[in-house]
Amino acid sequence: MYKVGIITASDKGAIGEREDKSSGVIREIVEKQGWSVTEYIVLPDEKEELEKTMRDWCDNIKVDLLLTTGGTGFSKRDITPEATMAVAEKLVPGIGEAMRYYSLKITNRAILSRGIAAIRKSTLIINLPGSPKSVKENLEAVIDGLDHGLAILKGEDSECGLNA
Repeated sequence: MYKVGIITASDKGAIGEREDKSSGVIREIVEKQGWSVTEYIVLPDEKEELEKTMRDWCDNIKVDLLLTTGGTGFSKRDITPEATMAVAEKLVPGIGEAMRYYSLKITNRAILSRGIAAIRKSTLIINLPGSPKSVKENLEAVIDGLDHGLAILKGEDSECGLNA
């Protein structure tokens, strides 16, 4: 079972002015995989605060998968991808590309999503959009491939080509 952390980046959510519905969608999808959400927090769109939490969860708490929701658009306060890049050791472009590709079949606004995926130590970090509908579409587009990637990242599997 993989340990999952969820960070919701939302200024309004952090001060209680907006209910965080996206994290519930994430929780439902990952729990269907048999994974456990062990960490959850709503943070304001502050780069330093997001970076600090990401580092702590990757380095100390050691979640296997860190999913963010929110902060991936064009607003001046949308800085989740930048915070992710600041803590990243490796980028995983295929995940962001797959999410946008899938979303483009639903809406042409998918081109506006800046979400990325990265690795820090043994944690995979994926930025998801902020809306529950978009979270569901994007996470469902990639969730089935994540099990193998997480197993490789954790050293539990080593052969990519044999299972493809």
